[in-house]
Amino acid sequence: MNGKFYIRRLIYTYIRMALHSPTLESVRMVEETIRKYSQEYGKYQLWKKLPRKMMYQTYLEIIDYLEENGRIMIDKKDGIVFWTWDPKTVNDLIKRGLVFR
Repeated sequence: MNGKFYIRRLIYTYIRMALHSPTLESVRMVEETIRKYSQEYGKYQLWKKLPRKMMYQTYLEIIDYLEENGRIMIDKKDGIVFWTWDPKTVNDLIKRGLVFR
C-alpha cells in the first residue's frame, strides 16, 4: 500500500507542476511589476499589483526562479521584494576586468 501511495503522490506532484508552469510572458510580467514596485511591497502585495490575474502557485514558482537566479532578493525581516538584477552594470564591470564569469 505504501508504494502505491508514493507513486500516486509523485504523479500528482508532476501534474500539479505541469499545470502551474509559468510562461515566458508571465515571467516577464512579474519581472516588470517587481521592477516597478521594488522595495515597496512584499510577495503577496506584489501579486495583487500584477496587471493580469495569475494563480498564486504559479506566481510563487516565478518568485522562486527569480530569487534562485539572483534577480530579486526578499528581506527576511519585512518580506519586502528587491529587484537586484542590473545587466548593464555587470557588463560594464566585465569590460573593466573587475568581474569574471
